Amino acid sequence: MKKDEELTPEEFHVLKEKGTEAAFSGEYLHTKKKGMYVCKVCGNELFSSEAKFDSGTGWPSFDDAANRENVILEEDDSFGMKRTEVKCARCHSHLGHVFDDGPASTGKRYCINSVCLDLQEQSTD
Repeated sequence: MKKDEELTPEEFHVLKEKGTEAAFSGEYLHTKKKGMYVCKVCGNELFSSEAKFDSGTGWPSFDDAANRENVILEEDDSFGMKRTEVKCARCHSHLGHVFDDGPASTGKRYCINSVCLDLQEQSTD
């Protein structure tokens, strides 16, 4: 588990202060590599690359969590908007938000900040 002082200022702002990275700036926005996206703070498995899709919104998007027990969904009424916040179930770090405008298979779009994730790449052998 990473300590707060081990996070970059941007990582701390997003993960601990519920900030947002700039749209179209994230490391994983256009990544096509296969693997598991895990929480930057605690390593909890969050999203499979198989669930990733290009939503055109500027943030990595997934149509489902790898294991729904690994994420917490909470109402978020900040900034005068009604949204659903996505948090890591293990360390309660802020990850992003989920919306009901995703692909037909689930109808969900988990819009997640790249700085909240680490990609554990799938072996190619």
